[in-house]
Amino acid sequence: MTYYKGEDFKSLVSEGVVLVDFYADWCAPCKMLGTIIEELDTDIKILKVNVDEYSDLANEFKIMSIPHLMFYKDGKVVLDEVGFMDKDTLLEKIEEVKNL
Repeated sequence: MTYYKGEDFKSLVSEGVVLVDFYADWCAPCKMLGTIIEELDTDIKILKVNVDEYSDLANEFKIMSIPHLMFYKDGKVVLDEVGFMDKDTLLEKIEEVKNL
């Protein structure tokens, strides 16, 4: 898992399957989802973006509610999910994206 630190976002999501988690430290559902994401045993890249620290990026992607998950495959958004989801649902979404 990688925390976004202002790098070139497009290059970070350009290859393979990448799960981008837009979150905030004060958001309770984000914390619950963050715990689930930390426990995942998966081979995909996970990128966490703090919307308070990187509001310009959140604005660019029109992130209005958090948690907000964007699934990329080879640089393109293939799935966009808003809100908390349990571990089983998240794993299903990851498999769905991997099989696209």
